[in-house]
Amino acid sequence: MTTARSAAGGARRHRPARPLAGPLLALTLASALLAGCSSEPALPEVERVAGAEAGQVQTAADGVQEITVETGDDYVFTPATFTVAPGEVRLTLLNSGEQMTHNLLFTEGAGPAEITEQIPVLGPGKSETIEFTVTEPGEYPFECSFHVALGQVGTMTVSSPG
Repeated sequence: MTTARSAAGGARRHRPARPLAGPLLALTLASALLAGCSSEPALPEVERVAGAEAGQVQTAADGVQEITVETGDDYVFTPATFTVAPGEVRLTLLNSGEQMTHNLLFTEGAGPAEITEQIPVLGPGKSETIEFTVTEPGEYPFECSFHVALGQVGTMTVSSPG
């Protein structure tokens, strides 16, 4: 340590220079943690391959159109869009996930006609089926009301007769 004389003539001690590594490291870590914070929720990193039964509209032996929509531990319907003809529809929601609960309902007031049938709660590994009749052509949006803000929406299109 060195000493120097002050203007008043007394001895003054000098501290050795402190390394800045500690404070700079703390500042860098704090910045990195804050950068990870945002107002948008993080979506899970899930890669899901829909089962073979999902996505194809088929006509059952009883003449009812059938479609299986699959969801899992993500915020996605598979398929997100499908087309049916006017008539009776049997829609099955399959939750192939292991953790997340979903539902499916047609968005109120958004389609050409109301579809009140819904699947209110569907736990992981479960499936449920609803049946309804559509007569008005057009687009009928549907959603998972638990995750609509995260984009879990879809559209059923009813084709024009003819």
